[in-house]
Amino acid sequence: MNEVAPLHVLVVEDHGPLRTQVVALLRDAGHAVEEASDGRLALQMALEQPPDVLVLDLGLPGLDGVQLCRALRESASVHVPVLMLTARDSLDDKAQGFAAGADDYLVKPFAGEELLWRCRALSRRHRLGQPHVLVLGALRLDRTRGRAERADRSLDLTPIAYQLLLHLAQAWPRVVTRSELVRSVWGDEPPESDALRSHLYLLRQALDKPFGTPMLKTVHGVGYTLELPRA
Repeated sequence: MNEVAPLHVLVVEDHGPLRTQVVALLRDAGHAVEEASDGRLALQMALEQPPDVLVLDLGLPGLDGVQLCRALRESASVHVPVLMLTARDSLDDKAQGFAAGADDYLVKPFAGEELLWRCRALSRRHRLGQPHVLVLGALRLDRTRGRAERADRSLDLTPIAYQLLLHLAQAWPRVVTRSELVRSVWGDEPPESDALRSHLYLLRQALDKPFGTPMLKTVHGVGYTLELPRA
């Protein structure tokens, strides 16, 4: 951990022993850590001094994790990367978290080292302190509200299709492998069926079908990338 700059991490967890464990883990790795056990207090802290990463439990008093994340996206002036830390591991629960604006998901119980590298990855991925809106040519992604537009036309995306598009946009112009896309949505527990294919199809229907030039490009044998039309 010494080779990277320390992060400012806000840990929001109402289970005292687990919160203490996570805080100690992050501090031992050299990070500056604040903690909260109540959703309303955590939202106030995050808005007053946005952390580099917010580690957020789903079940909280005051505001639950989904409510807190949604309120943060609506009110914060910068994009705060949110790692949801929860025992709820169903696809529906993950979809709700991503729809509220979460950036990553870690299911309890988890390995401490995995939490550390996910925090590091989130801090790099979101280029700390940058505005919510990500613009690539005619594509506009509002990370506060989980909305996307192309050529000023709103895209009707499912939560998972939006998450895939956001990951591709943040990685642009790099080609993203299938395994990376799967990991960005389902973490280390991918579904048994080839769900990625279905969600990429839905993404193409919304992102490309209404327009003359496709943006989602398949790089055979490698993965996927976004191609920006010249016009």
